[in-house]
Amino acid sequence: MIRTVLFDTETTGLDPLNGDRVIEVAALELVNDLPTGKHFHALVDPQRDIPAEATRIHGISNGDLAGKPLFAEIAGGLAAFFADSKLIAHNAPFDFGFLDMEFGRARLPGLARDRMIDSLALAKIRFPGMPNSLDALCRRFAIDLSARTTHNALLDCKLLAEVYVELTGGRQRGLSLAARDGRGPVAVYLHAGPRTPRPIEPTEAERAAHDAFLTRIKDPVWRLA
Repeated sequence: MIRTVLFDTETTGLDPLNGDRVIEVAALELVNDLPTGKHFHALVDPQRDIPAEATRIHGISNGDLAGKPLFAEIAGGLAAFFADSKLIAHNAPFDFGFLDMEFGRARLPGLARDRMIDSLALAKIRFPGMPNSLDALCRRFAIDLSARTTHNALLDCKLLAEVYVELTGGRQRGLSLAARDGRGPVAVYLHAGPRTPRPIEPTEAERAAHDAFLTRIKDPVWRLA
C-alpha cells in the first residue's frame, strides 16, 4: 500500500519572500494513487490584508478570514496529515516555497524536496507545448469544471486528484494494487458509475499551441540555446 498526499494552497500573492502569506490550505490522502476520502482543510488568518487582485482570483476576502486560526495553530495538524508521505501539487515549487516559509514561522521543519511530485512537470512531459494549467488538463480529460468558479484549495485538490490519476495511469494500477492487498479504496471507483468518455482530439487552441511548439523546436538556434 502506497500513501501519498496531494495538496494545494491559496495565498495573498506570489512571493513569500515579499511578505505574502498562505490563507487556505487543503490536502487529500491517496492510497495506491486513488483518493480515500480523508482530507485536511483550513482557512488561515494571514495577519495582513489580501490585495484585491488576489481576491479576484481565489474569491477569498479579508472578511472571510476574520476569526480564523493563524497558520501556527494549524501547522502541527497539517504536518501530521502529511506524515512522511510523498507530496503532490500542481506547480509544486510554488506551494512548497510558501509552506516552507509558514512552517519556519511556526518553528517546524520545512518540506524536503525529495518528497515533491510536481503534476505540472508531469503534464509538460506528457503534453509538451500545450496548455497544462489545471483547467486545461481537466478539459482535456473531460473532468467536470462546473463547480470551479474561483480557485478554492479543497476543490482544486479534488480536481487535481482526478487529473493525477489520468496523468499517471493510476486508476488501473491503483485498482490492481488495491485488489491484491485487500485494503485499498476500490469502492471509490467501483461505485462511481460510468465516466464520460475521454476526448481523443485536442481543442483548436491546444492544437495551435502544439504546432507552434513543433515549429519552434525545428529552429536550430533554439536547439543550441
